[in-house]
Amino acid sequence: MTRAYRVCSEGCCAATRKPRTGASNSHPLDPLSAEEVIVSATLIREYASPDDLRFNCITLQEPRRCEYAAYCDGTASHPDRRAFSILVRNGIEQVSEAVVNLRTRQVESCKAIKNVLPVYGTEDGALEEVARNHTKVVELCHEIGITDMQNVYFDVWATGVEDRWGFNRPLLQAFPYHRLSARDNQYAHPLDFSVVANPELNEIVTIDVRDTGEKRTPISLGEYNYRPEYLRDFYCQDGLKPIETIEPQGPSFHVEGNKITWAALKMHVGFNYREGIVLSDVRINDPYQKRERMLFNRISVAEIVMPYGSPCSMTHALQLGNECTGAIHFLDAVTATSKGEPFLIKNAVCIHEEDNGLLYKHTDTRDNSSVSARDRKLIISQIVTAANFDYAFYHIFTLDGTYKLEVKLTGTPTTSWLNRSNDDGTKPTPKVDGQNLQHMFCLRVDPAIDGPQNTVVQNDTVLSNGGDNLPKQLTSNTFNTEKTQFHTTSQGAASYCYESGRTWDITNPNSINPNTGKPVAYRIFNKNWLPLYNQPKSQLADFCQKALWVTPYRDGELFPAGKYLCQSANEARHSGSETVVDWAARDKSIENMDIVCYIQFGLTYCPRAEDFPIMPMESTCVTLRASNFFKGNPALWVPPLTTEKDPVIQKAVEVEKKHFVHVPKL
Repeated sequence: MTRAYRVCSEGCCAATRKPRTGASNSHPLDPLSAEEVIVSATLIREYASPDDLRFNCITLQEPRRCEYAAYCDGTASHPDRRAFSILVRNGIEQVSEAVVNLRTRQVESCKAIKNVLPVYGTEDGALEEVARNHTKVVELCHEIGITDMQNVYFDVWATGVEDRWGFNRPLLQAFPYHRLSARDNQYAHPLDFSVVANPELNEIVTIDVRDTGEKRTPISLGEYNYRPEYLRDFYCQDGLKPIETIEPQGPSFHVEGNKITWAALKMHVGFNYREGIVLSDVRINDPYQKRERMLFNRISVAEIVMPYGSPCSMTHALQLGNECTGAIHFLDAVTATSKGEPFLIKNAVCIHEEDNGLLYKHTDTRDNSSVSARDRKLIISQIVTAANFDYAFYHIFTLDGTYKLEVKLTGTPTTSWLNRSNDDGTKPTPKVDGQNLQHMFCLRVDPAIDGPQNTVVQNDTVLSNGGDNLPKQLTSNTFNTEKTQFHTTSQGAASYCYESGRTWDITNPNSINPNTGKPVAYRIFNKNWLPLYNQPKSQLADFCQKALWVTPYRDGELFPAGKYLCQSANEARHSGSETVVDWAARDKSIENMDIVCYIQFGLTYCPRAEDFPIMPMESTCVTLRASNFFKGNPALWVPPLTTEKDPVIQKAVEVEKKHFVHVPKL
C-alpha cells in the first residue's frame, strides 16, 4: 500500500526551510542537487518513520521515455522530478524501494523487495575498526609477529552468493594487510586470513584462515613503495622536458549547466551513484543535410565485474595536471550518505579537449600538393577506485562523429599471502602472490540512429565463392560481407567472432543514405570481448556470456546484471532484479523499434613484475563509428592545411613541417 505525505503546505522542507525543488528551471536529466537529496530523505523518514532507517542510495529517477520525448518536442511541460531510493532497516535487513515526487512533495511509492541485498559501502570506516580489535584477529596477527594493530588495514569488498550464509543478512568481506609505516604500501604485506562481517550490526560473522598445511610464517618485511618520498633517489635526475597544452582562445566546447556543445555535437552529461557518467541526448549537426540528427538517447557504463568479487566503487575528485590537461571544465557530483545527507564530490567529471593527430590527409603525386587537417577529441572522464584497482573511464568523441569508450586500468595488483602450495609463477615479489583475474565491463547504448526505430545487423567478412563470372584461380582472393539481421532478442544475443572480424550495425531502416541506397547506421567495433574463464555462481556474471545483447527498450531496465547484485538469490529475478538473460529469453521483436544494446568488453589480467608496486596503465575499448550515416566525410568542414599559395596557409605548412602540432580553430 502506498500513501502520500506532504512536508508542509508552503512547499518547503521543515528541516531546511528552503524553497521548493523540482522546479522547471532544471533540466529533466540533471542529477539531484544537494537540496533535493535532503528533501527526499526528509520525506522518506517522515513516511516510513523508523529510527534505524539507512539509505543505500538517493538518486534521480529519470522520466519515462514518453514524458521526456514530449518535453523535448514541446508538446508537454517539464516532467516532474523524482528521486529513487533504496532503503535498509538496521538490524532487520529489510530492503525497500521508495520514489519521491519532488514537485508535489509526496512519497509516491514505498515497497519491500524480497531475496535481495544491495551493495554496501564503508563510508565511516567502522567495520575496519571492529575487525582490527576482534580477539581472533589480534591473535592471528600476533602469531606472525604483528603487535601494533593500528598498522593493520582492511580492504572491504561486497561478497557474492555463498551457500553457508543464506540471504537473510547483508555481508561484506574484509581482506587484511599490514603497513610498516603510515604511508607504506600495504599490498606488499598481505595477511593469510579474511573476515566476513555484517555491516548493519558491525558484527564479525566468521574469520577464514587459509589452510595450506604449512606452518604460519612471519610477515614479509620487504618494502615495495611507489610514493615520491621513497623514490627520490630512483628518479631520473635529468628529468623530462615539459609538454604544454595551450588553448590561447579557450576551449571549443561550451557548457551550460550539464549541457555541452562541441563542434557539430551536443549532449547532456549526467551522473549517478552506480553508473557514474551518463551521456544523454547525443546529437550531431549534419554538414551535408544542414540539420540536427539524433545519435543516442543514453550511454553509460552499466556494469563492472571481476570473477573474484564485486567492488564497492568510489569516484575520486580529479585535478588539473596528470589526470586532465589543457582548458578544463569540471562538474561536481552529489551522492547521498547512509544517513540521507548529501555528499559532494568536487571535480568528479572532467571535460577537456586533446589533439588527436591527423583527421585526413592526401598527397597528389602528380603535382606533389597535399591536403591535410588535424583531428581533436572531446573527452568526458572520471576515475573510480575499487579497493586496489583504479579505473579511468574516458568517453571520447572525435570530429567525424566517432564515439569511443576507453577504460584504462591502473593501481596495484590484488595480492595474497604466498606459500609453496600457490607458487604458480604469478608472484610480483618473492614473498607475495598475485592473482589472475578478468576485468569485464558493459557499455549500455540506447541508440536513436536518425530516429527512434532501429534494427541491428551483424557483419561477418567471409571468403566468396567467386560466382560464375570470375576465373577459378581468382576465387580464393575474393571476400565479401555476410549480413545477418536480428529479428528477436534470442538472435540479438551474439558472441564475437575473431575469424570474421565481426561487427554490428545499428541501422535505421526508415532512413536511407541517398548515395549508397543503404540504411543509415552506426557500427559497433568490439574486438575486446572475451569469455569469462571463472564464472561466479550468482547471476552477477550472466551479462558476460555474450559480446552483445539487443533488447526492446523498457523504462527502468538499466542494469544487465540485475538491479541487485551481491548476495542476491535467483529468486531475486521475481522481485524486479531480472538480468539481461531474462530479457533476452522473452524472445521479443527487436526489429525496427526502440532498442537497447549491451556491449561487453574487457581484459584478462595476469600479474607481472612490472605491475608492482604500482601498475602502468592498461587499456581496453569499444568504438561506434558512422556507417553510411553521412553522404560523405563529415569532417571536411574542418579547415585544412594546404599547399595553396596563401601566405597564411604557407606559413602554417612550414610550421607543420617542423613538427608543430596545429589545431584548427572550430
